[in-house]
Amino acid sequence: MMEIKNSADFDAWKVPTNPGVYLFRDDKDVIIYCGKAKNLRNRVGNYFSNPDRLAIKTRLLVSKTRKIDWIVVRSEVEALLLENKMIKQHSPKYNINLKDSKTFAYISFTKDKFPRILTSRKTSPSLESFGPYTDAMRRRELQRLIVSVFKIRTCRTLPGRACLNYHIGICTAPCIGKVTEDEYREQVDNARAFLKGGSEKTVSMLTERMMQASKEGKYEMALEFRNQLSSINLLATKQIVDHERDFDQDVIAFKKIGERVIVVHMGVRRGVLLGKKDFEIDNQENFEREFLRAFYSSNPIPREIILSHRCWVDEAEKAALDEFFSKSRGAPVSLIVPARGDKRALVELAVKNIEVNMEHDSALDDLQEALNLPSLPLVIESFDISNIGNEHIVSGMVRFVDAKPDKSGYRKFRMRTVKKADDFASMREVVYRRYKRLLDEKAKMPDLILIDGGAEQLKSAKDSLDSLGLTIPVIGLAKKFEEIYLPDEEMPRRFDNNGKMMLLLRRIRDATHNFAITYNKKRRQMKMRSEFGE
Repeated sequence: MMEIKNSADFDAWKVPTNPGVYLFRDDKDVIIYCGKAKNLRNRVGNYFSNPDRLAIKTRLLVSKTRKIDWIVVRSEVEALLLENKMIKQHSPKYNINLKDSKTFAYISFTKDKFPRILTSRKTSPSLESFGPYTDAMRRRELQRLIVSVFKIRTCRTLPGRACLNYHIGICTAPCIGKVTEDEYREQVDNARAFLKGGSEKTVSMLTERMMQASKEGKYEMALEFRNQLSSINLLATKQIVDHERDFDQDVIAFKKIGERVIVVHMGVRRGVLLGKKDFEIDNQENFEREFLRAFYSSNPIPREIILSHRCWVDEAEKAALDEFFSKSRGAPVSLIVPARGDKRALVELAVKNIEVNMEHDSALDDLQEALNLPSLPLVIESFDISNIGNEHIVSGMVRFVDAKPDKSGYRKFRMRTVKKADDFASMREVVYRRYKRLLDEKAKMPDLILIDGGAEQLKSAKDSLDSLGLTIPVIGLAKKFEEIYLPDEEMPRRFDNNGKMMLLLRRIRDATHNFAITYNKKRRQMKMRSEFGE
């Protein structure tokens, strides 16, 4: 173990060159990060040789590290397995933890004499599970269709009498002996085959039933069979199907946006694209491998993991990753980065999903570049004052996150110290109150503050920030010419009014203005009701 107070204390020669796992501990001896390395000395040394090139979160990790420990193993695969075990055991603060992967769900059958169908959040030896389904709507549609077509029971325990499902024709009522065990097993076998991708048999069966019902003049029943066939066809149109592919795949794409990384996961089960799941993680060392480790610690590992780009240094590390996931799965697993063909098309589809989700990012990039902001303005808070005469002096604050309204972060203010109409004094008060509270709560500050107004309103806001010792970037947006005012600059700046940056700023400014006016109207209406006794 090595104790350090700062980067200068790090001595690379004390770290072995073997493969292994390294542990960073804080001043309370708590493990705050766990990583694996083919060469411990080289890997750990990277954190201290040139800290300025590290991502912000990684620099913070290094600044909090007071002890470095390591465990030597025989191979890189053993290092991966041990790293995974240590992370599960200690849950280090700076390792990626994908809490929302629990939202995946399965369609499952119980292993009873007469199995029932249900939704489950995890696999279990007592269940036969299909999935996971990342698209909740499609899972519910599939489950409804299976109950309707194959008449599988949904009740928790077999009741003593037939329930509504039997009377409306979507259960064969094993509870009252209307179906034998063998007959019910055939229903479940057919449902199982359908979930595994064998829809042809189901379509043929339903078509035959529809024709027979029509011949017998049972037109309502024939219509129901036709609707079920339509549902199956509709599901099929939403799928990318390759009937010759009899194994599962995951497609995972990464995109760095400033100090964060957007990840899209798409599950492909036996050639069927089931949907997608979005994640947002911190930009840190080896974020791709960290994501894979965290994701597959709580999700099934498929035979193929298709990636948007390489997350290994050389072929030896690639082989180690393949072996690690193969051991975890208990069957062969391959990580691939396709250059062409159907698999490359799937990667491009995943990347396209990221681009669609991040359509406003170019506006944030433009804003950072145009105003020379220290970081991407992911969180923007905006203020406006609203009053009529000297009454009902209020302010509205809106909060945008990732260029989208975060309405849970909106705030209303009634003036406490300002007794008559004075926009400058009012702006000074609300900005002070807002960020004094965030300071007291030790809460995260916004990346940018937008003031609805010109130079004087901006100066009032800046005075309050200065009095609190805060250096948050703050700008003013004046309505008349849509000009941007910056502190300590006499002349405003003008940009393309139809550019993405200005469209975003005006949208935030207008949302703030409307929010403040709405609050002002509400205060006036409340006073009128009070005066007239309503």
